[in-house]
Amino acid sequence: MPTEKLTFPGANGDLLAGRLDLPAGPPRAAALFAHCFTCGKDIAAARRIAGQLAAEGFAVLRFDFTGLGHSGGEFENTSFTSNVDDLVAAAEALAARDLAPALLIGHSLGGAAVLKAAGQIPSARAVATIGAPCDPGHVTHNFAAALPQIAREGVAEVSLAGRPFRIGQGFVEDVSEARLAPAIAGLKRALLVLHAPRDATVGIENATAIFSHAKHPKSFVTLDEADHLVSRPEDAEYAASVITAWARRYLDLPAPPARPEAPEGVVRVTENDAAGFLQDVVAGPHHITADEPEAVGGSDQGMTPYNLLCAALGACTAMTLRLYARRKGLPLTHVEVDVCHDKRHAEDAASGGAKVDVFHRVLRLEGDLDEETRARLLEIADKCPVHRTLEPGAKVVTALG
Repeated sequence: MPTEKLTFPGANGDLLAGRLDLPAGPPRAAALFAHCFTCGKDIAAARRIAGQLAAEGFAVLRFDFTGLGHSGGEFENTSFTSNVDDLVAAAEALAARDLAPALLIGHSLGGAAVLKAAGQIPSARAVATIGAPCDPGHVTHNFAAALPQIAREGVAEVSLAGRPFRIGQGFVEDVSEARLAPAIAGLKRALLVLHAPRDATVGIENATAIFSHAKHPKSFVTLDEADHLVSRPEDAEYAASVITAWARRYLDLPAPPARPEAPEGVVRVTENDAAGFLQDVVAGPHHITADEPEAVGGSDQGMTPYNLLCAALGACTAMTLRLYARRKGLPLTHVEVDVCHDKRHAEDAASGGAKVDVFHRVLRLEGDLDEETRARLLEIADKCPVHRTLEPGAKVVTALG
């Protein structure tokens, strides 16, 4: 998935930093993503949702609000109103690239901001919120203990998610006076409300209030066990898939381009997330994903390359055993193969003490099989073509395409 850095002037004239996630082909539509309070464009949920939408043909702009992340300006001088104005500026930056956003997505306070901003973005035809408060002033509960100091001194430093932020009285007054009900009632756009029933930060009653103020077309989808930050990959993927499927109904999208098939005999691997390690793997009409765990910088949305290698050995082993059993008429009713991999120091002197790859394979064979037949099937497992490829080692020839 191609990703471009995009900068543009925000509401206060400060330069805002954005990341534009692009599909492999021509965009079917453009979307604008607003992150949660004091978060940023690179929070895991924003990155994953944008990546999924880009894979479906959307161009998605996610950016840091003024004073956050890589954007310029001072956070203490911002307000809910300036966030809304930043969103309008971001929409204009997209429109300047002929990518006027048809879909607005907002997470938490960003959800409240897109509800307010939608009326100022003519191209917007659909709005989706994730864990959004109906009352923007709800956000002040995150620093309630500092409110007296802010009122007294005009500003105070607070700790949010382990990071220091300076909150000004202007922000408190602006967010407390903001009223979303009129904006929601007059939205005149399709609305999707996503919320987790167990959200401990912004209660589910906020989703009920947003939904009740809105006029049709409107939809509500629960995120079940998700937390407020939608931190689990599976929850972010689900949210993205729901938003994509819902948006198709309300946006005049051209048909998605057919996934390009690799030539016969070729497995094509295409980078899906330049910020992580997610890969699209295509073989003919078949598609899977490969990734790395979060601990090493991935998003854990697919098997690791070594998982895939183990899978190839296990699948080939099971197929080889089934083929042999059919030919010999053996009463083999079920095959299960466990494979794991590690590296060990070679014991023979010829290796020079280098590490070698060791695959541990365990077969579970069901059926009315005597010991002699089981022993023979164990021998047959070693004749698996992938086993034979791995055992002596293989040569990889690489060239530029």
